[in-house]
Amino acid sequence: MPRYILKRVLLFIPLSMAAVFAVYFVMDFTPGDPARLILGERADESQLAILRADLGLDRPFLARYAGYLRRLAFHGDWGTSYRSRAPVITEILRKAPNTFALALLGTLFSSVIGMGLGILAAVKRGKAADILASAFTIMCASVPAFVLGMVLILFFSLKLRVFPSNGASSWRHFILPLAALSVPASAGMLRLTRSMMLEALGADYVRAARAKGLGEGRVIFVHALKNALIPVITSMGMHLGYLLGGAVITETVFAIPGLGTHIIDAVRMKDTPVVLAAIVFLSLSFSLIMLAVDILCVFIDPRLRARFGGRRGGR
Repeated sequence: MPRYILKRVLLFIPLSMAAVFAVYFVMDFTPGDPARLILGERADESQLAILRADLGLDRPFLARYAGYLRRLAFHGDWGTSYRSRAPVITEILRKAPNTFALALLGTLFSSVIGMGLGILAAVKRGKAADILASAFTIMCASVPAFVLGMVLILFFSLKLRVFPSNGASSWRHFILPLAALSVPASAGMLRLTRSMMLEALGADYVRAARAKGLGEGRVIFVHALKNALIPVITSMGMHLGYLLGGAVITETVFAIPGLGTHIIDAVRMKDTPVVLAAIVFLSLSFSLIMLAVDILCVFIDPRLRARFGGRRGGR
């Protein structure tokens, strides 16, 4: 297990380098001059040249990229914002809680909805509940989160005036964004849970449990569900990473002060250090989440425990 964890941690290094390179490349070759955006259209060339030199924009692309990696790896320097001249990690840590709250709660709600309906659809295979669950899946999968968010704002905020349409000052501000995130994401969880449960319910050990006279609830939730949970738990980790990206877009729709609005503002101003730091931060968070999910699956699945602990146990 320690060797496996070390491999996963080391794998993050080249992935982060590739992500940083891609973002650096895109930000560098998109139209716009950060110095001009900061000083305004009336600034003369001498002022622009001084600011470009101060920001390091007069250096070649590869030199700036290598310098950023060196400062990040050896000094823990995430960079300084072109606009505010403040350390970008400070701004990211201040904005991140809203984004992570949306992603975590969205994963929780989508998992509860998807797993509950998936189990029901598998148990009631071919019946009305299964058909309705399939229709719900198609409907949710075909509606993007930002479109659903705008519909929710129109209906619940502008028409009924039940929930606020923007901000993050109270728990009521998170109701509509969570619905916009979790309902479409629950479609994938529903399909996976249904297929895994159908496979488990048709296995020999389930038929043996029923032959012994065990109750249907015990057969479903103790025998079948336990063995169907492994891919579902892994999918929950993937959903959390997916919803981290979805939260970035949803924050913009609902004007929530999180990483999403921060990144979009930075892209508009070509504030490359902010965009780079946010991407690296989200990549690191996603990698740690997936590592935690993999470790959890090892403890749940005895086959994986035997695989990682078999050598030591056999001596």
